Amino acid sequence: MGVRGDKYVTVRLASFLPAYTHSMTSEADLLIPLRRYWGYSSFRPLQERVVRSLLAGHDTCVVMPTGGGKSLCYQLPAVVSERTTVVISPLIALMQDQAAQLAQMGIPAAVLNSSVSSGEQSRVMRQARDGAFRLLYLSPERLQRADTLAWLQQVPISCFAIDEAHCISEWGHEFRPEYRQLSSLRGKFTDRPIAAFTASATRHVRHDILAQLQLRNPDKYIASFHRPNLRYLVRECDSVEHTELLVTALRHYGEGNVIVYSPTINKVEETVDFLETRESPLWAITPRWTALTADAIRNAGCPTKCAYW
Repeated sequence: MGVRGDKYVTVRLASFLPAYTHSMTSEADLLIPLRRYWGYSSFRPLQERVVRSLLAGHDTCVVMPTGGGKSLCYQLPAVVSERTTVVISPLIALMQDQAAQLAQMGIPAAVLNSSVSSGEQSRVMRQARDGAFRLLYLSPERLQRADTLAWLQQVPISCFAIDEAHCISEWGHEFRPEYRQLSSLRGKFTDRPIAAFTASATRHVRHDILAQLQLRNPDKYIASFHRPNLRYLVRECDSVEHTELLVTALRHYGEGNVIVYSPTINKVEETVDFLETRESPLWAITPRWTALTADAIRNAGCPTKCAYW
């Protein structure tokens, strides 16, 4: 419905092929980079409309389910522009993973967060001022620093993409106080569009996102959350029965990939420890995970079971 992992990754600009500009108007024009870099012959629902909103310089708010292709919505405009898209994300591992994938695709990208050494940070900042990157990933904590805002004003920025935007809302289930500081972007970068992306936002949270980020007459998109390949079974049970059901489900899907969601980091780690005693090992994916863990999962030669926080 439309309502209108490496710590530092970069590639030489010489290998960055297209010379597209914001004047692209036809669907065929956008399909060229879509095929070249992502290997897709068509867009998923709403993706093209979101891409065009960003290329037109509009503030945008997007609610799209996990797996719906949110990252492409801001990565493709970055590819076809001649400036840098700054992506704000609270997940260090996700930033590193996306930057590594972009580098493999031949798209210049870099990461700045607490996991990056001071020497690498200096190099990223210097190259970013020269426009060396199409995508630059920052943590919200990094953006709180006055020196970061001053440096960004020297970077040729096309737009800001706020990932996990529901974290800005006190009404959301994952409120993060540091996200409130993102409201300063509007005052510091008055002529740059801001795009908010989330897979999880009630009506109240959506309104809070628009207000906190001070989005100006934004284009708003809400994608369908219907998945024809999924079925849902909800069952109330106590802790003992819950554990038994989890073990039964994992055994039933022994040949495929399984994702187990838990409400807290400690619960994720408890679940992993418990299932290892039942010879059903899981990878624990939480804010504590490292690039080494990500590489191990990516290179696993067997069906993967992951417990997510």
